[in-house]
Amino acid sequence: MRLLLVEDDAVLGPRLRQDLRAAGYAVDLVDNGIDAQFQGEEEAYDAVILDLGLPGRPGLEVLQNWRKAGSALPVIVLTARDAWHERVDGLKAGADDYLGKPFHQEELLARLDALLRRAQERSQPQLSVAGLILDEDRQSVLLANGESVELTGTEFRLLRYMMINPGKLLSKSRLTEHVYEGDADRDSNVIEAYIKRLRQKIGKSLIETRRGQGYIFAGDAS
Repeated sequence: MRLLLVEDDAVLGPRLRQDLRAAGYAVDLVDNGIDAQFQGEEEAYDAVILDLGLPGRPGLEVLQNWRKAGSALPVIVLTARDAWHERVDGLKAGADDYLGKPFHQEELLARLDALLRRAQERSQPQLSVAGLILDEDRQSVLLANGESVELTGTEFRLLRYMMINPGKLLSKSRLTEHVYEGDADRDSNVIEAYIKRLRQKIGKSLIETRRGQGYIFAGDAS
């Protein structure tokens, strides 16, 4: 899952990015409203964490412009805890949730998880597909035979995205857009290598290759 983090605080922004990465997300960090609007329009993100007090262009205006353009990108706005009017304005502008500063990392992660589950129309907090159960806290997967298998960060992000989209044809470009950060190496051969490693860990039959098109995870999943 790939996130856009928009925060101009030189200390808070990098710290949040590090925390979100540790939680298994690919994160692009921008520190102004102009770049934020461009990134949100041009790149494929699963959700945005948006501070409202930004240089260049206010976060509220960025959000309004996204919504006017028809974007349904899930957005959590960050506001000053006592600025109730910012929370109201943010929600009216199309924000899906808000979080007042200062906040605990655990609350941000919990709200982000809930927001992503709503966006994916997934009611259960635990991701379970085709006999696999993904442990998002430990970034591992429980196989049907009861064996727990550790995953690297990229393997975890790739498997999570495929488990969220079972039975769908996923092109290499779509996978790279949602698994890697903007400055990462997006060579399609890298995706092939990680698919091979995942098959070795979870079983070859769960990931089908469509030559020249991409991959299908758990094609018989209901």
